[in-house]
Amino acid sequence: MATKKAPAFEENLSALESIVEQLESGQLSLDDALKAFEQGIKLTRECQESLAAAEQKVQILLNKHGEPTLETLPDQATE
Repeated sequence: MATKKAPAFEENLSALESIVEQLESGQLSLDDALKAFEQGIKLTRECQESLAAAEQKVQILLNKHGEPTLETLPDQATE
């Protein structure tokens, strides 16, 4: 039995951007706009959950000797 895999963050973000464009166009009926808005809220929550999970993983990876540490990344703007 195949399990349904949740869409990737990037896919959800792309779908959300598409919905925003549709809503901003003003071409949707009220019913369709409400459905699109509802879908947008769902996608926003899924993106927030993905970001929270990623942040938690980063915190775990940066945790050294039981103490959280702050790592600075190389400044990519100067490369």
